[in-house]
Amino acid sequence: MASVLHLSTRVELRPFGKTGRDVPAIGQGTWQIDLSDKAAAIATLRRGLDLGLTHIDTAEMYGGAESILGEAIAGRRDEVFLVSKVLPENATRKGTRAACERSLRALRTDHLDVYLLHWRGSVPLNDTLEAFAELAREGKIRAWGVSNFDVPDLEEVERLVGTESLACNQVLYHLAERTIEHAVLPWCRSRGIAVVGYSPFGHGDFPKPNTARGKLLARIAAAHGATPRQVALRFLVRAAPLFTIPKASAAAHAEENARARDLALNETEIGEIDRAFAIGPRPRELPML
Repeated sequence: MASVLHLSTRVELRPFGKTGRDVPAIGQGTWQIDLSDKAAAIATLRRGLDLGLTHIDTAEMYGGAESILGEAIAGRRDEVFLVSKVLPENATRKGTRAACERSLRALRTDHLDVYLLHWRGSVPLNDTLEAFAELAREGKIRAWGVSNFDVPDLEEVERLVGTESLACNQVLYHLAERTIEHAVLPWCRSRGIAVVGYSPFGHGDFPKPNTARGKLLARIAAAHGATPRQVALRFLVRAAPLFTIPKASAAAHAEENARARDLALNETEIGEIDRAFAIGPRPRELPML
């Protein structure tokens, strides 16, 4: 099935929802950075910043990632579009505020650019949204959004508070997992809401070089002097309002991710990838990690 998205020939800064901020389409993720060498993780994040990967995503669920990131961006906070998330079990009106304060302390900052509800839980959604509004009024967050929300969840947000203040929806999105293109992406795009894809290389299942899909990515990459992973990133942010937040495990990986911004895939290549990694039928529930 051909993609309904219009091709953007270069990845540069894009409006991030209605925040009034232009943000790089390719950013940096921090999930599990606390499991690697701390000095290497900090150096990698800083190298990403040097290369313009200024959209950095983290979460209270990520263990020590927030404190590592806080150290990495010390003295450079003004460069960073900083995003964190509250766990659903903490997302009461009072709990959201407390979680935000903990994140701010760990990140060594007085505000977040965007604060997200990590996924739907048992806490009434309106309680969380009221806490977000209070935090925004106090300047502790500049904007708020959601993560892992399917269309019915997004419609509930719209019924409760509208979508003018809903900055983004962060969702699972990689070549082999394109469920969001069925309904979530069109819904968000029609309302000017940013869609941030996480785990852009899959979860240990990036196409192997000896497979048909792997060979396709390698052929397209070779034509551009690029790598298969750069081709994947470029496809995943091929049009607004798409963003992606790959985690880099080393400075060289951050450099590889950053160079994907300069890759311009043509319509034929976009179509080949689109067909090779077919969207597939819409599942009953939105996939998430």
